[in-house]
Amino acid sequence: MKILVVGGGAREHAIVAKLRESTIGAVDDIYCAPGNAGIAKHARLVPIAASNTVELADFAQTIKADLTIVGPELPLMLGIVDEFKKRGLRIFGPTRSAAEIEGSKAFAREFLTRHHVPSPRYAICGSFDEAERILTEGELGLPCVVKADGLTAGKGALICETLEEAVAAAASLLQGKRFGKAGERVVIEEFIPGEEVSFMVLCDGTRAIPLASVQDHKRLKDGDKGPNTGGMGAVSPALNLKLEIHKEIMSTIIIPTIAGLSKEGRPFSGVLYAGLMIGADGKPKVLEFNARFGDPECQVILARLKSDLASLLVAVADGALADVKVEWAKEPAVCVVVASEGYPENTIKGREIRRLPDAEEGLQILHGATTLDGQKLMTTGGRVLAVTALGASLPQALNRAYAAVGQIELEGSQYRRDIGASALRRLGVA
Repeated sequence: MKILVVGGGAREHAIVAKLRESTIGAVDDIYCAPGNAGIAKHARLVPIAASNTVELADFAQTIKADLTIVGPELPLMLGIVDEFKKRGLRIFGPTRSAAEIEGSKAFAREFLTRHHVPSPRYAICGSFDEAERILTEGELGLPCVVKADGLTAGKGALICETLEEAVAAAASLLQGKRFGKAGERVVIEEFIPGEEVSFMVLCDGTRAIPLASVQDHKRLKDGDKGPNTGGMGAVSPALNLKLEIHKEIMSTIIIPTIAGLSKEGRPFSGVLYAGLMIGADGKPKVLEFNARFGDPECQVILARLKSDLASLLVAVADGALADVKVEWAKEPAVCVVVASEGYPENTIKGREIRRLPDAEEGLQILHGATTLDGQKLMTTGGRVLAVTALGASLPQALNRAYAAVGQIELEGSQYRRDIGASALRRLGVA
């Protein structure tokens, strides 16, 4: 079996490493485009950008790939799945129209309203004057969230405590073009206090199978301070996700969303990821949808996955989830992201990583933004490494991950020191 993985971050490193464990799927050859220095140890790197959908389809056709797995969101929004399906190539991921649930925050909000899926109150603004009026009138309250409509690599949601901050955020998007075309429209939302949960399901267009629960840590600094990022760490299982809330998420959010997309001619196949907030009333609301595995959520999910990944993703791509069962390890998993100096606003690239800990059973050093310059391992982006560990208990998994993080030598690196803190408090061991 030949598999092509599209992307070059820690999520794709986790996918490739898991595929290498495949036994049922009989994975012979794995290619990754464009990959990174860590992925190169497990797969053949292909120098094609993830955004070059036609060239990727040409390559998959040439090698006669049995399955292509799309990691990042950009190629999905550029229609890579549509291009592959047009050629009769098997691919894991949603079509462009289905992926709009992530690609446009405005579309997602209006879709959720149409299908009565619980979510925050909001307003969609196409000009600064309109946004300033909405904010000044104060119907959505403070704090509030100002979001770019399009894709921003997880950096487009600006939490604003004051009216001045909110107006400045809207101005930076709509007038200052902070995120270019992605910020030509903004969505202003009420702020929902509570605890975040990342809830992901495998979906083949009509059926959905929940993946292991995850609690992500979006903010840059300890105590959930600082700007939003693509994710600074994750814990699985999410201890704030009780069984009754799990059932409510499936019945009031996931099933109506899948049914609604199908009804609107956008059947969803792939990973549907709901970023949720569990409010003070214990009710889940949708903060955002993603149309692919989260990063770093994917890392902890795959660390706990006992089922064969290749077989699972083939079943999704073939619309054959009806009889599939997924097995999970009981051990908890944690991921701690090590980021470059200046991330997320002014990332410093091109720094040498002078030392890495050795990977071992249950401990992975997953590369997010690395390349080799001769014999030197160099940084190429913001979230450089994702240290992922399993443990017999959550404290053991955290200790193992942080011990490994402490061995990394990277000038100016930053990471959160409180990943899993709220989960530990629930266990009464914080």
